[in-house]
Amino acid sequence: MIPFLKNALISGTPLVFAVLGTMYNEKAGNLNLGIEGLMLLGAVAGFQMAIITENPLLALLFAMIFGALGALIYAFLTVTLRANQSVTGLALTIFGTGLSRFWGKRLMGMVLSETFRSYFRPISVPFLTKIPILGPILSIFVEQDIFVYLSYLAVILSGIYLYHTRFGLNLRAVGENAAAADASGINVTLYKYIHILIGGALCGLGGAYLSLVYVPSWQDNITSGRGWIAIALVIFTSWNPYRAFWGAALFGGLDIIGFRIQTLNLPIAINQQFLRMLPYIATLLVIIVGSIRKTSNHMAPKDLGNPYLREER
Repeated sequence: MIPFLKNALISGTPLVFAVLGTMYNEKAGNLNLGIEGLMLLGAVAGFQMAIITENPLLALLFAMIFGALGALIYAFLTVTLRANQSVTGLALTIFGTGLSRFWGKRLMGMVLSETFRSYFRPISVPFLTKIPILGPILSIFVEQDIFVYLSYLAVILSGIYLYHTRFGLNLRAVGENAAAADASGINVTLYKYIHILIGGALCGLGGAYLSLVYVPSWQDNITSGRGWIAIALVIFTSWNPYRAFWGAALFGGLDIIGFRIQTLNLPIAINQQFLRMLPYIATLLVIIVGSIRKTSNHMAPKDLGNPYLREER
């Protein structure tokens, strides 16, 4: 069970970054359906830089930059030009998918060197894993690669930022009522741009984890719909970064459960195609549950999806 839970965290790590990125977009009042495209942009850009330089920091930075550039296109169209957010997000997904396929054609079959992969080997925290009784449980969280530890940090910092800082309060005000936030002196356009770009960078980072660590080679459509799962997970976790971590781990477990079942030698054969469908079936259930829960703690930001024009106040 311990190895399975460790792998569930690993599988859920790209979702953690994607969900946080989606959350920043939606907290700013922008519904971004282009998460899949942003993840693919980060994945292919990070992999290309890793092949050229074998420098993990440059690869991660390049992935975040391309994720942010994709988000900048979305921000310009939806915030400045006030284009329809749903249509723009879908166009961004198509753009990211097409560009990653075009760019990735010459990367197909390439595998990252052992030297590069060594940067992302699991790092243990010995004094925690040796604690009696609790040690094996803690090993689930503290025998992971640096990317997983980075996801912990991203979740904690996001929670502190959103709920314990003035900037986080301003961001939530923008998403709830942009006109009221503007009237109180908050620069709505600036907040939207900054947090959409932060969200894009995080989505690019999530995509980079897939191509640099999880696989690690280039495959066409390497995200396999994780961007869409991230959008549903934001609803499931009620726009809360702490819940997002556990939700991502749950979906990570569903993603790898088929490999786990294969090792159990069950007397009844279970169709592997059905097992691969589980994360997407769960996504549909999440959307249904999210549409049923209507309490104030589970509601989307009130201005989500609504373009803001100051002159209309």
